[in-house]
Amino acid sequence: MKKVFLILFIAMAAMTNVQAQQISVVKDDGSTTLHRTLAEAIAAIEDGCVIYLPGGGFTIADDVKITKRVTIIGTGHKTVTDNVDGSTTISGNLFFNVGSSQSAIMGCYITGNVVIGEDGAVNDVLVRYCNLNSVQVNNSECQETFVNQNYIRSTSSFGGTNAEITNNIMHSVRGLKNGLLSHNIILSYYTYDAGSPGYSWPVYTAINADLSRIKFNIIIEQNREVGRTYRTILQGGSNEIVSNMVLCGFGESDVRPTDSDWNNLFVNYNGGAINTNSDFHFKDEYKDYESQVGIYAGTKFSDEQKAPTPYIIEKEIDEQTDAQGKLKIKISVKANQ
Repeated sequence: MKKVFLILFIAMAAMTNVQAQQISVVKDDGSTTLHRTLAEAIAAIEDGCVIYLPGGGFTIADDVKITKRVTIIGTGHKTVTDNVDGSTTISGNLFFNVGSSQSAIMGCYITGNVVIGEDGAVNDVLVRYCNLNSVQVNNSECQETFVNQNYIRSTSSFGGTNAEITNNIMHSVRGLKNGLLSHNIILSYYTYDAGSPGYSWPVYTAINADLSRIKFNIIIEQNREVGRTYRTILQGGSNEIVSNMVLCGFGESDVRPTDSDWNNLFVNYNGGAINTNSDFHFKDEYKDYESQVGIYAGTKFSDEQKAPTPYIIEKEIDEQTDAQGKLKIKISVKANQ
């Protein structure tokens, strides 16, 4: 990862004298090309490239497909760092197609979905530190999709694959098989088999999974009937269900808070909204839970949501050149972890 930091710093230096919102494509050898659109940048990549997106807005059409191994890094979706031009927003969907295994997307607000494997198996894709509509794995042969520390606004579907979904604030999950769902905040339901034979009214579920490990999550929605609809936490079978926090019976060794109101447990429950105004730290009287369940346990959740981009922490520039016409510039750079 240190190599990536160095390469990205080279890219930043190359951008100093060019127009803002230029996109850097950095190769393994450190050589850098600059592009005005995200589509142009994707067309220019080779396996192992890093695309660095500065703060600003970037539009992408659905006919643009990623077919090489690439890491896409934005400045974050709620950036406050002084030397960047705000957050990075991608308007549209990102498609990781055959050839893009071991790719990653980090530090972006995405108006649409991250779509993986629409034309075949794509493995080991990482989605981290993003605010996005959903993750959609479209081929059951895909392996090891990693979804970690994101805000996910709608239902994510994993197509019967073994994804690892950890430490996210998310809407709901479907199609997980032989996977891991751990240390998430799960906030809502999606419609399950509505109107199919055997159901007299729509059924809603928060999680659809088989043969998976479902552990240490906080699941806001509960098993209940509302009018002519039935709402259930889980559809699926042969899952290992351990130590989830719920307000009703769910699985083995549930973590059951004594207070039945989520507003009283969290610093700012915010009605269960999937946005950065919600604060899912436990209030002081419930701090013991924070090391057990939810997004701040396990590998933990980054409140800052900063991708591993380098940024300037100190700079010193002489007021004038020396006798040889050289200007002395000293810059200290740090990389987000």
